[in-house]
Amino acid sequence: MSHLRHISVFVDEPDPGHFHWVLHESTEDATVWTEAEASVESYPMWIDAFDAGNAALLRLVADERIGPRAPGEDEDAAPVG
Repeated sequence: MSHLRHISVFVDEPDPGHFHWVLHESTEDATVWTEAEASVESYPMWIDAFDAGNAALLRLVADERIGPRAPGEDEDAAPVG
């Protein structure tokens, strides 16, 4: 099975009263995070942006039993050859 992706959800407020959700994902260097996705439209309340960000994260999950997985080779697959 591919590895579990390390994704965080947070809310940014670039202008007072305008909240955006942001998904960040860690790279192979655990100290480096990159923006994976962010809301285009703002939300009037922090909690609404946070809930929408969590919904965006859940859309990245194909199977709720195992969470968001990185694309690529299945480590548990039988060897070829």
